[in-house]
Amino acid sequence: MSWMAGIFYLPRIFVHYVEGQAAGEQVTRLAIMAQKLYKFMTIMMMLAVGTGIWLWLAYFPVAEGMGWLHAKITFVVLLLVYHFWSKRRMQEMQQGHLDHSGLYYRWANEIPLLLTIVILILVEVKPF
Repeated sequence: MSWMAGIFYLPRIFVHYVEGQAAGEQVTRLAIMAQKLYKFMTIMMMLAVGTGIWLWLAYFPVAEGMGWLHAKITFVVLLLVYHFWSKRRMQEMQQGHLDHSGLYYRWANEIPLLLTIVILILVEVKPF
């Protein structure tokens, strides 16, 4: 859950950074916050992926009828892509520029929420 909290919060820092920079406010503290948050959420991501692989290996012998698990893994991989996309945005912020508007980052913030909802539905319903 800590990884998810970081994934949900980091784009909000991007929004505040872009909007604060446009307003002429001091935003260096936000860049430091983003860097520290990213380091923490990367550790939590590694723990989540590690335990996920461990659970997948436990289920592997009975992989028949586990299509939902493979679909879930696909969406988790998309969350990993989003995680590393966030890293690139954080690096741009460290260099002093983010090329998109606050609205862009607000919409980008919804992607992990949608992926998480799909993952939770797959786990609860196990449709296939």
